[in-house]
Amino acid sequence: MSDISLVAALWWAVIVSGLYHGLNPAMGWPLAVSSALMEKKRTALIYALAALSAGHFMAMMVILLPFSMMTTLVYWEREVRIGAGLILIALGIYLLVVRRHPRILSRVPPSRLALWSFLVAMAHGAGLMLVPIYLGICAPQHQDAGHLASGSLMAGNIGTAFLVGVTHTAAMTLAGGALAAGTYFWLGLKFLSKTWFNLDTVWAVSLIVVGFLGLISTHG
Repeated sequence: MSDISLVAALWWAVIVSGLYHGLNPAMGWPLAVSSALMEKKRTALIYALAALSAGHFMAMMVILLPFSMMTTLVYWEREVRIGAGLILIALGIYLLVVRRHPRILSRVPPSRLALWSFLVAMAHGAGLMLVPIYLGICAPQHQDAGHLASGSLMAGNIGTAFLVGVTHTAAMTLAGGALAAGTYFWLGLKFLSKTWFNLDTVWAVSLIVVGFLGLISTHG
């Protein structure tokens, strides 16, 4: 596969992972519905989705930016990708074994959706899921960079990190917002309470799968 085709596939992975996160109830779209129904305002739905998106985006940046600012990424890109893949696999296994959510999540008041979204994304490893994809997007740049200064590469990687975060969060908001709007305008809270489902196992397995794919990509 050419570098252009690989990068295109990785960008699609950024979008698909965002849609997946948005569809997952654990990322918060039911809370947006509940907020709008309780306040009886359509604008409350928009504000709640915006807060959830802001928190999710910040969680992505907290994870991606440190990687983008690593000068060693220029020279040890393969080793960093392997390490990120192993961490992702370990987190997925941990979430499979330990089913309890951090207690701090239950202590965040419903009015602070951005903070709740940030903490949930961090606890579930949502940002870590993007790391192998992000590193794969940056890899062709390193291969073609040759003698370019590491500072220039770092600046490009930081810009790519923001673009990955924005693209991923936009896809998440689109998917979660569509479900939230459909539930609020047509289906209602009764449907929400009956159809609530838990994707913890699927989420943990997806982390492991992405981690393995990240490891496999280092041998390409």
